[in-house]
Amino acid sequence: MNNESTPSTLNVKQFVELELCVWEALVAGDPQADAAALTDDFVGVYEYGIFGKSEHCNLLENGPIVQHYEILDPRIIVISQRSVILIYLAEWTQPGSPDLKKMYVSSLWQESDGVWKNSFSQDTMLAD
Repeated sequence: MNNESTPSTLNVKQFVELELCVWEALVAGDPQADAAALTDDFVGVYEYGIFGKSEHCNLLENGPIVQHYEILDPRIIVISQRSVILIYLAEWTQPGSPDLKKMYVSSLWQESDGVWKNSFSQDTMLAD
């Protein structure tokens, strides 16, 4: 995406595609791909704590942490032409477990020098 993005040209599909990069890194157990999608000052708020970029990437040091996932009902909130929040329901499983987990995800994507990166994410787990 270039610096000429305007709120009217931003769409849900492009942010789902960006978010898929993070999920695919979790499936592949690829900390480099994960890091490439996150800003240096990334913050993630999860049921198990508040993580920075290094803590998020370190989750993958022993391999994949997601086996299968699906992004459902995605929508965006355009904050500005360079800041967009993607909100969706995620259904996913962990390697070696058949248990389906569900959570709402809010991801803030920010553009700098033509590159969109995830700067903030908050997961809200749904009760089983």
